[in-house]
Amino acid sequence: MSLMSLTAVELGKKIKAKEVTAVQACSAALDQVEALEKEVNSYVTVADREAVLKRAEEVQKLIDDGILTGPLAGVPVAIKDNMCTEGLLTTCSSKILYNFKPAYTAEAVLNLEKAGAVIIGKTNMDEFAMGSTTETSAFGETKNPWNTEHVPGGSSGGSCAAVAAEECSYALGSDTGGSIRQPSSYCGVTGIKPTYGTVSRYGLIAYGSSLDQIGPVAKDVTDCATILEAIASYDPKDSTSVKREDYDFTSALVDDVKGMKIGIPKGYFGKGLDLEVKEAVMAAAKKLEEKGAILEEFDLDLVDYAIPAYYVIASAEASSNLARFDGIKYGYRTKDYEGLHNMYKKSRSEGFGAEVKRRIMLGSFVLSSGYYDAYYLKALRTKALIKKAFDDAFAKYDVILGPAAPTTAPKLGESLSDPIKMYLGDIYTISVNLAGLPGISVPCGKDSKGLPIGLQLIGDCFKEKNIIRAAYSFEQTRSYERPGMAER
Repeated sequence: MSLMSLTAVELGKKIKAKEVTAVQACSAALDQVEALEKEVNSYVTVADREAVLKRAEEVQKLIDDGILTGPLAGVPVAIKDNMCTEGLLTTCSSKILYNFKPAYTAEAVLNLEKAGAVIIGKTNMDEFAMGSTTETSAFGETKNPWNTEHVPGGSSGGSCAAVAAEECSYALGSDTGGSIRQPSSYCGVTGIKPTYGTVSRYGLIAYGSSLDQIGPVAKDVTDCATILEAIASYDPKDSTSVKREDYDFTSALVDDVKGMKIGIPKGYFGKGLDLEVKEAVMAAAKKLEEKGAILEEFDLDLVDYAIPAYYVIASAEASSNLARFDGIKYGYRTKDYEGLHNMYKKSRSEGFGAEVKRRIMLGSFVLSSGYYDAYYLKALRTKALIKKAFDDAFAKYDVILGPAAPTTAPKLGESLSDPIKMYLGDIYTISVNLAGLPGISVPCGKDSKGLPIGLQLIGDCFKEKNIIRAAYSFEQTRSYERPGMAER
């Protein structure tokens, strides 16, 4: 059995037990990257082998000396390319940041390094996390390891594809409107979006500041809970960081859902949902019911308003956040220009891709005088109503169950030709970000084309343990499946 086919926790145990070394684990990961990267393109930057193995040696010594005792010590990890890593390229998969090497490291990544993780590279993504397919990257599209003619989802498609193709043991992604859960569903891996404020956003290059949240992508629920425990912390450098009393997520890894109340929103299973996805998700719900969970259908209003509200808010925040990329301080600067204003204009028009420009223009429009009240304020009111609808639901239910995406992974090129269709691909994930809730995507089957289907479980604020317990209990009913590519 290949070292890369082990889960992160299993590999960590073997390193701790001296059955393998951190150097061997990282070498295996880099070998897999070398073998498959031309086909998958899940990385923007692969770290220098010598530097990776040197770091692995240092970590190994700390493990041998009993200083590093955590479950992730020595295990190779990939980081989404919108998280700052000191001295290592951080591009957001955009031409405008093609040469940017940060002077500091994101807090979540620092927390992993303190736990003994070894970074082997930065993963591909939709440019500035804007997209649902990882096709808007300036460095080429990432392909789905289950079938390279299909997309891996987005915007954390590179992280999810890298985990599925076993090019790393686990990865970090960021989730603004489903960017961890939707690609996890498409790639047959597990991903958690924690409650907003649980993981520091310090060092995460912002897309929509009120929606962005960093989370783990891994092979199973145990890994995700373990990684979340390592990266979650209160950080005074992040004004939205929340000081939580309990960060013990692994204690929820219990195969017991007896008496757990699970709500199934009727609106999630209507028009637009692929029949095979519906059947797989309902079969998963039945498994939880057989284990003692109490299932009940209910009406979750305002689902139809989630997408327009999200795209107004996210685009407004993006137009503000992306104003800093001007060709002056860092990144790309146009070669030929006349005067300062012309340099700004040309640098930005040459440096940003089509989808990013579309969202900047939409955001600038909804924030402009005369339209602010009509669009932006109305979207904020809708966001508050969506949060209230979830509050009412969680007064009755412990967990809400539904699909992570309306279909399995579409073919490459299908979504970009129709941006509205691409936006609708986030219909089941977006409202979770608007309400700041935790959500998890777990593989629950495959369609007739052999593409993975993901089950989404949503919890109330700071109730990650409920979704981890439900996901773990369901996971015990089926074994993890690897794409054929990973077995090479």
